[in-house]
Amino acid sequence: MAAQRRHQLVRLSNAGWASVLSMTWDEQARECLVYWATHHFPLVVTRQGAELPEDMLALGLPAPQRWERRRLCVQAAQWNVLSFDEFAPALAVYGLLPQPVRPMWRQLCGELAKLHVTALVYGSYGWQYITGLEYLRDQSDLDLYLFVDSPDIADAVCELLHHATMTHPRLDGEVAFYDGSAVAWREWRQWRTGRVGSVLVKRLNGVALERGKSWLRQPPGEHIGTMAVA
Repeated sequence: MAAQRRHQLVRLSNAGWASVLSMTWDEQARECLVYWATHHFPLVVTRQGAELPEDMLALGLPAPQRWERRRLCVQAAQWNVLSFDEFAPALAVYGLLPQPVRPMWRQLCGELAKLHVTALVYGSYGWQYITGLEYLRDQSDLDLYLFVDSPDIADAVCELLHHATMTHPRLDGEVAFYDGSAVAWREWRQWRTGRVGSVLVKRLNGVALERGKSWLRQPPGEHIGTMAVA
């Protein structure tokens, strides 16, 4: 079993949690990890470093305010992964948004659906939806992971977000292609409109500053968007 991309959720077996908790942690981190294990909450796939053993996964736990928003890094054996999961689809977090912007959010989700784009919500809004714990602050961004099938669809998505009338919370996040490469949507728009000469592309095993477009010419394959929550 191998991780497919960043921002996937991972659910560990009891043996997996026992292995994580057997490691050395400070008191606060251990309390948070025990809570996660007890409630069967997921961890998230992060960048996989070159030094990581082949049978291990690098995972993250961005803790809520209760544990001072610490970012805990965890390694787990692949055989201790029960399943991969996804963050909530965009419309699911409707009830977490301030009342005045909910109609605008519903409209934006509808426009993304017309483009056949799957939009998931990660970050503070995504984690609060999953856990019910306090993540959100007044300055929290609304982080979207947007699956796109082509550069043209990515362009359309970024224009839609750029011209969205919803300004609070601030719309952040990435456009993601079926090969697992992803770019912050604002950076993508700047690059495609010629305002910058290069773009930072994030992948499961690292990041690269791309100056040309050859990385976009990927061979046909199964679109990662079809594997996401619709």
